[in-house]
Amino acid sequence: MKQHISLPFKNLTGKTVRTAALLLLTVLLSFAVLAGTVIVRSLRTELSSLEDRIGADIMVVPYEATTKSSLENIVLQGNTGYFYMDRAYSEKILNREGIGQATTQFFLATASSGCCSLPVQIIGFDPETDFSVQPWIRRSYGGNLKKFDIVVGNDLNAFVGDTLKFYGTDCHVAAKLDKTGTSFDTTVFTDEETIKELIRSSIELNMNDFVNIDPEQVVSCVLINVAEGYSVEEVLNDINIHVKKVKAIRTTEMISGISDSLGGISVVISILVAAVWVMGILILLLAYHMSVNERKKEFAVLRVMGASCRMLSRIVMQEAFLIGFAGALLGIITALLTVLPFHSLIEEQLGLPFLLPPAGQIFVYTAASCVITVAVSAISASRAAYRISRTDPALILRGDNA
Repeated sequence: MKQHISLPFKNLTGKTVRTAALLLLTVLLSFAVLAGTVIVRSLRTELSSLEDRIGADIMVVPYEATTKSSLENIVLQGNTGYFYMDRAYSEKILNREGIGQATTQFFLATASSGCCSLPVQIIGFDPETDFSVQPWIRRSYGGNLKKFDIVVGNDLNAFVGDTLKFYGTDCHVAAKLDKTGTSFDTTVFTDEETIKELIRSSIELNMNDFVNIDPEQVVSCVLINVAEGYSVEEVLNDINIHVKKVKAIRTTEMISGISDSLGGISVVISILVAAVWVMGILILLLAYHMSVNERKKEFAVLRVMGASCRMLSRIVMQEAFLIGFAGALLGIITALLTVLPFHSLIEEQLGLPFLLPPAGQIFVYTAASCVITVAVSAISASRAAYRISRTDPALILRGDNA
């Protein structure tokens, strides 16, 4: 029994070139399925994170803001910038039909000079009505922000308890947000009271492009979720027709460019992974067929020595399982060492945001990659095992074709 168990292992170690070739194929298959899956899921997770972060059906901004190419960059890419409209326009918007939830936000870009600790985008929200920022902040911070409290994005070099200065005003870091993979990882959030003070300070220092505004009388944008029974298109058109000097934008349209890019990259990666698998399976089938052909006399001798057909099939299948398992592990290790430490480089090369899935999901993908690779290796070998079990050893030993 011990010799029977060790025979497949001895067969593999005795034919290093053949074993190495089969092992390399299974490593490639395992690497392709795990790395491809993690990258595709990371891109799709990023899109979900961005949609979740915006958290509104419609964004209404000053009409002038839509004429600037920086609007989408400010809202989605984290570029510093700001714009304002009179609060009277926001009140007109809130009086339109079909408004379910609505809240205002305030934007302010800090400078890189001595007045500010960091050149960042600051977003202020109304704690009483906000439904976009606070649910996200509560994942990291359960308290209420006090005056001059701020919450910083995960990528900023600031930590809870630090003091950051913006336009000569000291702000206390109350929380640091979880990683999102979006531009908001480099954004600072605070409440309406604090950002109004910061806007006022920037005006007093002559460092604000809007020098003639009263922070109490302006907002940057209005976020809206439509009421039940109304369509987004219906409410959007109503605002654009009846409220002058503003522009209502469907938030899904703002991220459509990113969504299209993510979808295109995902499709390309999926096609490449599928191509690798089709080629890999075909090569494995051919490799096991050639391997069995080469070892016909070896199996014939084992039959003469008393090995049954089932035993020979078991030997071939055990070898396939050993190769599949070893290749799967090596492929998994290679994929994890490639994707996890270098995800920032992958993001940079793709030119798209990249958010790794949670550890639990990665573990599931890892286990699935191992199971699939071992199964494919075994299935590829099963045809060869069946063929050798049906071969007459007498014909082989006489040199006749089997």
